[in-house]
Amino acid sequence: MRYLPAFVLDAVLVLIFAVIGRASHGEDPIGFLITAWPFLVALVIGHLLAMLVPARPRRPWSLGWGVVAWIVTVAGGMLLRIATGDTAQAPFIIVATVVLGVFLLGWRLIALLVRRYRGPREQA
Repeated sequence: MRYLPAFVLDAVLVLIFAVIGRASHGEDPIGFLITAWPFLVALVIGHLLAMLVPARPRRPWSLGWGVVAWIVTVAGGMLLRIATGDTAQAPFIIVATVVLGVFLLGWRLIALLVRRYRGPREQA
């Protein structure tokens, strides 16, 4: 169960990525699931692979976990798009890589900084 909150937050961020992307191209944001589904499938795989990384302890909110989830989400999402007949042109790959990196690693970095900042105060 400790993995679920991180996964849900990542999934919401992938959905936000799809909504923003569709809206920025003047497409109907309601069709965001058409854009998001390959990345959501890849995100599930990314989280499952991150669980298998031998680092201890396994923390889904860690940057290492986030890197695995991010790389698999982008690469897997692009491969699924191509496999199903959609496009994955270079500008889209670059934007998706950057935005999903900021999203999936950004909240983890903020959580890390908050934990470090709050840590010494609680011990004092």
